[in-house]
Amino acid sequence: MIDKPIEASEPNDTGEPGYSYHSEKLTDIYTKLLQRNVEVEIMTPPEIYKDRSYPLLLLNDGQDSDAVKVKEAVSKLVTEKSIPEIIVVGVMAADRMQEYGVGFRSDYFGRGKLAKAYSEFVITELVPYLQYKYPISKLSSERAMAGYSLGGLSAIDIVWSHPDSFGKAGVFSGSFWWRKRDAKSVFYSDYRDRLMHLQVRRGKFKPGMKFWFQTGTLDEHNDRNKNGVIDSIDDTMDLITELTAKGYRPFHDIQYLEIKDGKHNQETWAQAMPYFLKWAFGKRD
Repeated sequence: MIDKPIEASEPNDTGEPGYSYHSEKLTDIYTKLLQRNVEVEIMTPPEIYKDRSYPLLLLNDGQDSDAVKVKEAVSKLVTEKSIPEIIVVGVMAADRMQEYGVGFRSDYFGRGKLAKAYSEFVITELVPYLQYKYPISKLSSERAMAGYSLGGLSAIDIVWSHPDSFGKAGVFSGSFWWRKRDAKSVFYSDYRDRLMHLQVRRGKFKPGMKFWFQTGTLDEHNDRNKNGVIDSIDDTMDLITELTAKGYRPFHDIQYLEIKDGKHNQETWAQAMPYFLKWAFGKRD
C-alpha cells in the first residue's frame, strides 16, 4: 500500500515508440449466455512465439483502452524491460449496469442481473477461446483481470470467484458502494449491505491471490458517514480491511494507490495504469 497519495499529473505522452503492440478487434464473438455479439480488442507483441507462454491481462470496459493509453503504457514498459511481453484483451462493454456487478445477486435497484452470466462468459467461453488462439500462460498467478469503476467491481468479483482462472485483480476507482439496500433507508448498514464486502467476509481465504486498488481524492464528493473521507476511498479501504481479516497481507498481497486530485475519469486511470502493470507483471524483490 502507499501511505501518501501521489500528485496527479498529465499522463506521459511518449509518442509512438519504436516498439509498439499490435491491436486487433474481433466483433463476431456470439455468446448465448448474454445473447449478443461481444466485441473484444486483443493487443499483442509485434511477434508471438508459439513456444513461449505469455501472461494475460483481461480488461473490462475495453472501449476505454485508447483513452487510458493501455497500449502505449504496455509498449513503453516492455521496451524498458519493466514487464515481460504480455497479451492484453479488452472486452467492450454493452449494458454495464446489468452485466457488471457481483454475480451472487443484483443490487437494491435491480442492477447487475446479468453479472453472473457475464462472469460465466468470461470463464467458460472467452478464456478458453483465448487459450486456443494464443499461447497464454495457464498459471493463474500470471493472469490478471482489471477494470474501471463498475467494471472494476466486476473484475474483482470474477477473480474472487474464480481463483483457478485469475490470480490478480486490479480495480481503478471501484464501485464498492454497490449494495443490497438503499443507503437512504433507515435500515441501511455499510457492514451488512455492501455486496463485495459481504462476499469477501462470507468467503474463504484463497492462497496466492493478490489485489490492487486505486482511488483518486476527487473521485467523488459523497460522504455517507460524514467522516470527512469520500465514499470511494472509505469503501475501498473497508474492502482492504475485509481482505486483511481474511488473511491477505498489505504490501504483499494487497497494494493501494491513492492519487491526489485524481478524478473518476480516464485521464486519472491512464496515470495509474503503469503502476498497475508493473505491480501485476513486473519482477518482485
